[in-house]
Amino acid sequence: MQIAKNVLLKPIISEKTYKMMDEGAYVFVVDPRASKVEIKDSVETAFQVRVRSVNTLNRKGKRKRNKRTPTFGQRSSTKRAIVRLVGEDRIELFET
Repeated sequence: MQIAKNVLLKPIISEKTYKMMDEGAYVFVVDPRASKVEIKDSVETAFQVRVRSVNTLNRKGKRKRNKRTPTFGQRSSTKRAIVRLVGEDRIELFET
């Protein structure tokens, strides 16, 4: 299996994800074409941790009204991955 170079696009940092980090779960925006196996492999190789499970969710972009003209636009849709790690493994990038 080939690992895509840009599977992990960026981490999600919020109050909710900080609480999840205490439980060993991390949230990333990922490539919409990436599978759970590709996400698992890329997290394990990028951060040298063991992944227990990967859950994914697709978020549809919100419809937003343009303020200057009476037209509508749409924010881009994203795919997120919740990655749970084995045991006491941690991703040091997030630890402050």
